[in-house]
Amino acid sequence: MNDSLTLLGNSQTKWPSSPQEAKLEIFPNKSPQSHYWVHLDFPEFSSLCPVTGQPDTARIQIRYTPAATCIETKSLKFYLTSFRNTASFNEEIVNRILSDLVAACSPQECIVRGDFSARGGISLTAQASYPSPNQAALTKES
Repeated sequence: MNDSLTLLGNSQTKWPSSPQEAKLEIFPNKSPQSHYWVHLDFPEFSSLCPVTGQPDTARIQIRYTPAATCIETKSLKFYLTSFRNTASFNEEIVNRILSDLVAACSPQECIVRGDFSARGGISLTAQASYPSPNQAALTKES
């Protein structure tokens, strides 16, 4: 077993209280020569509205192409659950998740999409990608 994986195989039930406390764990990609997508779906995401303090719910979908490492899914579940008491706008959440995933596993590509439940009759979907279209254009020009 990978020594860096502390949650997988552990019956730990204490949830992290914030994304800062949570740790995204990784493991070596056994097929780094292949270009493939990993799809992760978390349909029961929750956070708090930073203005009203009321709960927001969403379906978070993550799609990434691993480079040298992959995200371990139990640690991802703990990380995403840690947002339940976090007051943040929906757009900030999607971008925060993307930034944290990129920092943890340096994927070739990554897309994070949040489909947030309707509030006041309006549903919100936010999607962020890495590299951003601007980064990709700059890389091609170099």
